[in-house]
Amino acid sequence: MTTKERLHRLVDELPDDELQAAERFLEYLRLTGRDPFLRALLEAPVDDEPLSTAEEAALAEAEEQLARGEGQRWEEVRQRLDERGQGTA
Repeated sequence: MTTKERLHRLVDELPDDELQAAERFLEYLRLTGRDPFLRALLEAPVDDEPLSTAEEAALAEAEEQLARGEGQRWEEVRQRLDERGQGTA
């Protein structure tokens, strides 16, 4: 029996309430197996360094700007980035 045949058998034997978890895991393997950079990003440790005083101040200012309605819509930012050739697909 091949590995794929064993995998198909295992999937067939899974309880219905485990199928979604299995699908997510197989999708993760499929995506990260093709892209080592994506795998590195997904497996990178959480950044647990404390924020600096300057970073905390910048976050507070950004939150205040948003509270005043001074934020920018993502669509507008993306359009400006696209115009500069810096947007992503």
